[in-house]
Amino acid sequence: MPPKGNTSNAAYQKLKKDIREDRIGRLYVFHGEEAYLRDFYLGEMKKKLLPAGMEAFNLHTLSGREFDAKSLEQMVDCLPMMGQRTMVVVNDYDLYKGDKEALVNLLGALPEYVCLIFVYDLIAYKADARTKLAGLLKEKGSVVAFNRQGQGDLVSWISRRFRAMDHEISSEDAKYLIFQCGELMNTLISEIGKIGAYAKEFRVTRRDIDAVATPQLDAVVFQMTDAIAAGNFDRAASVLGELLHMQEPPIKLLAVLGRQMRQLYSARLAIEHRQGTDYLMEQWGMRSSYPAERLMQSARRFSLSWCRRAVVRCGEADLAMKSTGDPGEEVLIDLLMELAAKKGA
Repeated sequence: MPPKGNTSNAAYQKLKKDIREDRIGRLYVFHGEEAYLRDFYLGEMKKKLLPAGMEAFNLHTLSGREFDAKSLEQMVDCLPMMGQRTMVVVNDYDLYKGDKEALVNLLGALPEYVCLIFVYDLIAYKADARTKLAGLLKEKGSVVAFNRQGQGDLVSWISRRFRAMDHEISSEDAKYLIFQCGELMNTLISEIGKIGAYAKEFRVTRRDIDAVATPQLDAVVFQMTDAIAAGNFDRAASVLGELLHMQEPPIKLLAVLGRQMRQLYSARLAIEHRQGTDYLMEQWGMRSSYPAERLMQSARRFSLSWCRRAVVRCGEADLAMKSTGDPGEEVLIDLLMELAAKKGA
């Protein structure tokens, strides 16, 4: 989770409180990579603001491609029908690249019945603090960042989702699911649906997760590292073969493997200097402790010199792929064989 005092997290917490207490404001900017939460709270706002059956009259949407200040002004001026509020949603319009003066005039005089929300989905939100518009948004509105959730919040949410499907999952297995499939809730909810439908027992196990969940690339590459650590080259080669068979680009696989080797090296250095998972999480900006714990466990099975050499060799392999024209598959296979052969070095 973002650190305490983070203004974007404060805005997110305030939004939840305002929805709960029926005190939704007039102006919002929604951005961030956690689309599931963004869409969920947009839905909650619609429920609070728009009478059932009147959405077609009181909900107005505008895309960034079609945007102009006049069209937005006309939507804002539409009075609510059989209700107290209207809701205007503008999707993927960069506030700081258009007619900022016209927007300042419009946003500074929003009627009380309007709730205007600028949603950033396909484009990134980049504020320009030097402009009048940024000051107006800070004074009159709320810029809400929907960030990836921390481990504790995700574990609780996963548990609730499984309970809704008449299943139970332990905290450790929920962390394992996050590690395997990533932290984004939109991805996790589809995986939870598959696992819940597959699981035969009340309690969901790792075996259920492994049977039907689609792991993210980082987790699959970690399986290769674990296989090398266990001295199981056949397993490591099998994982690489499966990835290549799925037509994952070799340069992409090498990038993930190189990043993992750097993380492993960091973990080994942490062990050498008697540091723990908190240090590793801080170094790599991790929100969850589970990946850091897995890295620390794996790093104990490698020497410092092996980790250092692995990082160097990944860099050399990257250079070979980009500059010599060697087939990427061959470079990856040769690298894997070398790492496995020198595991104990």
